[in-house]
Amino acid sequence: MFPMLGWWFRIAFWKRVAGGFVLGALAGWLLGPAAGTWLQPLGTLYVNLIRMIAVPLVFFAVMNAVSALHGQQSMATLGGRTFGWFAVTATIAVAVALGAAFLFNPGVGVTLTPPIDYQPRDVPTPVQVLLDIVPTNPFAALAEGRILQVIFFAGLVGFALVKLGDRTEGLRRLVGQASDVMIQVTRFVLEITPIGTFGLIAGLVGTYGFERLLPLGNFVIALYVACAFHIVVVYGGLLLTHGLNPLKFFRGAGPAMQVAFVSSSSFAAMPAAIRAVTHGLGVNRDYAAFAVPLGASIKMDGCGAIYPTLAAIFAAQYYGIELSFAQYVAILLASVLGSFGTAGVPGTAVVMATVVLSAAGLPLEVLGILLAIDRILDMMRTMTNVTGQMLVPVLVARETGLLDRDVYERAGSDLGVGGEAADAPATTPAHLEHKG
Repeated sequence: MFPMLGWWFRIAFWKRVAGGFVLGALAGWLLGPAAGTWLQPLGTLYVNLIRMIAVPLVFFAVMNAVSALHGQQSMATLGGRTFGWFAVTATIAVAVALGAAFLFNPGVGVTLTPPIDYQPRDVPTPVQVLLDIVPTNPFAALAEGRILQVIFFAGLVGFALVKLGDRTEGLRRLVGQASDVMIQVTRFVLEITPIGTFGLIAGLVGTYGFERLLPLGNFVIALYVACAFHIVVVYGGLLLTHGLNPLKFFRGAGPAMQVAFVSSSSFAAMPAAIRAVTHGLGVNRDYAAFAVPLGASIKMDGCGAIYPTLAAIFAAQYYGIELSFAQYVAILLASVLGSFGTAGVPGTAVVMATVVLSAAGLPLEVLGILLAIDRILDMMRTMTNVTGQMLVPVLVARETGLLDRDVYERAGSDLGVGGEAADAPATTPAHLEHKG
């Protein structure tokens, strides 16, 4: 596409992103607050671009996926398996967070006070969360980026296309072509990830500085250790039980994990996650187009399970509250069930922490303290979210025959998003190709 930049594309994608991260941290440290003024806009532009493509990508991909899955696998079966693994991994994530909390005691010895302007957020009821899935105006849902509502409407239209059969053959073909166009647009946008990483990290370090970590160092360490353990040990163990090499998975998922870490947004990382799951890991593209966007809306092991659990233990230790067995059960249930209602955008982990703290009867004011370091926590939380959003489709695809093992075993041979391998069509096993 740009011959003069051939040397740039010959560098592995992860190396370009890592370079942007290191240079951004260095620039933020040297420039201080000025980095937020002059370099942060590069990161903001990148996030805006990637959010720009998320809604149309999901809309056309889900419509195309529902139609293409007809005659292959029951949507109920695939959806049930997907939701089941969402719940299982979220439950394990809560247990991991409890272990990290008791290991590092993040609330012991902290003497900070919540900011006086902190206001606890309103929490929607479970019934309201369910009602909000159905859009009253689908065009408003598209315009406002309400992904769950977009998925619902796109799925409904997809089922209608299948029901009408041959009468909508041309429209179904057009929807598939629109999905392919959005995938190509995604490739273009993802190429500037290193530049966006540079701006985001420079602005973060320049604005907050490393010293903000010190008073809450144990909480930061506890969250990063819990998330890393969950990703490497729990996810890796589940892959092994399915006869899959975890190293292959992490190599194939690496680019999307990097985008998630620097953007702190599951929706921003969703295009890269879909691409990694299909091109890098061999999951049937039609199923991935359904499962990954769904995961970006409700699959939140980092923001919806690990962080709220740690926040609850932090609050109990900070205020010297002895938790009862009933409170631990409330933390578990609120974290697992609440994670299904977390939207994949920056900052909503605070809402989920509010849900868990309220369920356990703990003071909400403690969240005002944690907000000081929330941006740093959010990077690791989101990477955990997105890794899980890629893991579950791989597990379900393995169980249902929708995984191309040849593609999976080659995972990571080209981690770029714009090279030869990246431009290859998404692989679907021959016996799984949708006919019609």
